[in-house]
Amino acid sequence: MRKRIVIAGGGTGGHLYPGIALAKAIKKQDMDIKISFVGTEKGLEAKVLPREGFELKTILSAGLLGKKRLGRWMSWVKLPAGTVQSMCFLIRKRPDLVVGVGGYASGLLVLSAWVLRIPILIHEQNSIPGLTNKWLGKIADKVAVSFKESAKFFPRHKVTVTGNMIREEFCQPRETSAEGQRQPFRVLVLGGSQGAHSINVAMMEALQSLAPQKENIHITHQTGESDFATVQRKYKNSGLSHDVMPFIDDVAEQYRKASLVICRAGATTLAEITACGKVSVLIPYPHAAHNHQEKNAQVLDAADAGELVLDRELSGPRIAQSILNAMKNPQRLKEMEANSYQLGNRDATEKVRQICMDLLEGAIPKSGHAGKTQRNYVRSCF
Repeated sequence: MRKRIVIAGGGTGGHLYPGIALAKAIKKQDMDIKISFVGTEKGLEAKVLPREGFELKTILSAGLLGKKRLGRWMSWVKLPAGTVQSMCFLIRKRPDLVVGVGGYASGLLVLSAWVLRIPILIHEQNSIPGLTNKWLGKIADKVAVSFKESAKFFPRHKVTVTGNMIREEFCQPRETSAEGQRQPFRVLVLGGSQGAHSINVAMMEALQSLAPQKENIHITHQTGESDFATVQRKYKNSGLSHDVMPFIDDVAEQYRKASLVICRAGATTLAEITACGKVSVLIPYPHAAHNHQEKNAQVLDAADAGELVLDRELSGPRIAQSILNAMKNPQRLKEMEANSYQLGNRDATEKVRQICMDLLEGAIPKSGHAGKTQRNYVRSCF
């Protein structure tokens, strides 16, 4: 009988793209396995998954953390409806495995899978797990984590440290730089799948300082939708060679070309950067839960693979100086590239794929779905 896997989660690229990486790895090894995704209509998955050729089921779901008054009330209202949608979808699909990769839809779908006694795998991307995954780890059959520091938050017998899943195109052999500096010096600016306003503002301010190098530099900038028109206009007036777009589809290709990456410090972004062996200027999102992005960035900064710049310290002159310093020191840049590549974990997706296969084949004992302890635990969550 044909095996079926449902991957739940998304919302942002940090959650979605690890799921896509896993789905592609599974399909590459066994085309007969049927894979479906569950997400929300407003998440990035609604735009990306149709292009990737995967089925998407959308459910009603929204986060509670940080919401106030009406927003929090609306999120609570969506929970029962999303739970019913999740249950109906799983009953209809009858999957052999559910994989939760984080995001609003992951919690409801995974909880529904537990009720229906479907094997569950959770993948945690960040060094400090969110509250939902801490709960779900109690009922999951297996938990894969990207950082060894996050293993302590889950039952010890369930956890495997795999690294963060990234797509195969990020895991190609490293290209060694030719003698001398690449021409032109290519800067890739990313603010996450929805852009980052503070990075966009700083880059617009930096253009004047970078103008004297306009013969030697090219900037590719992902702005997000809201700032796109303003940022594009500033670049056109600067005279600098540039590509400005709301969203970059071929980001792996842009990484390959880049001399320097300016970005947030989400776990998936850092996994991609280090897999490619790129040097980065990391500007952690200041409102990330448990300040996990700053902790992520500190790992690269300590390994001399990137530069940490706090969001509150960010300015046009500050970011321009980082770019100009990198341009002036090609040998130093080359050393940092080697450090970055050494940090890369290019077999994480395969490790998680193997866990999926073990669960499908029954090689991993189930966690005793619907046991008394678990029933009591779920009651306590609500």
